[in-house]
Amino acid sequence: MSVTVKNKDKIIKAHAASEKDTGSPEVQVAILTERITNLSDHMKSHTKDLHSRLGLIKMVGQRRRLLDYIKSRSLERYKDLITKLNLRR
Repeated sequence: MSVTVKNKDKIIKAHAASEKDTGSPEVQVAILTERITNLSDHMKSHTKDLHSRLGLIKMVGQRRRLLDYIKSRSLERYKDLITKLNLRR
């Protein structure tokens, strides 16, 4: 259900602005997207897991706030990230 270390390293390398960049909003959104995808798959088979549902809702809200922050700073970075992660908005 969680993101493995190998997978997290791949995500960071794919979305990092520089070699040592691990905390930029783009990287955070990419990691959150992976966690949301994994948890969504879990929720399909465990529909009554309310604690996981609450965590999923919180992660979606956090991702939305980070995307709004990126959008307010640079519309180009926002559009690139949306297309790269295949998000609908």
